[in-house]
Amino acid sequence: MNNLNSILIEGNMVRDPLFRSTQKGTSVCNFTIASNRFYRQNSNLEKEVGFFDVEAWGKLADACSNQGRKGRGVRVVGRLKQDRWTGNDGKSHNKVAIVAEHVEYRADFKKASGLAPDESASEAVTLAEEVGPDEYDEMDESPGEFSSISAGAGAEEFQAVTF
Repeated sequence: MNNLNSILIEGNMVRDPLFRSTQKGTSVCNFTIASNRFYRQNSNLEKEVGFFDVEAWGKLADACSNQGRKGRGVRVVGRLKQDRWTGNDGKSHNKVAIVAEHVEYRADFKKASGLAPDESASEAVTLAEEVGPDEYDEMDESPGEFSSISAGAGAEEFQAVTF
């Protein structure tokens, strides 16, 4: 039995996603999410911002590359992965990143029509492929459930992509 390694994070993309392919042709998409946390200290409202690196693989990487852009709201479900290496200077280094297994995007709004929701964002879209049990467990959620998830202050619609 595996230990639990799961994360859910919501925020905004800091920059446009970086898309590349491995030597074997597997798609990889990397992006960074800024997530805000507000708390009260004494009588002041304080803000703490965390920056989290995310990587998506395969068809999910293709979808993230096409749909993601700087500033867009995003919700990621995935797992944490720690990379460790020894640098040229002999020092040990490590980095923790989120490996995405499910990605949802906050609805896009058309600027020309006075903030009317984009038609494609009005319903959640789930893309799926068969994945072996070695990669990750299947998520048993229907597309209709995604739009009902609260996004903090209000219930905003999200467009979902899962692989």
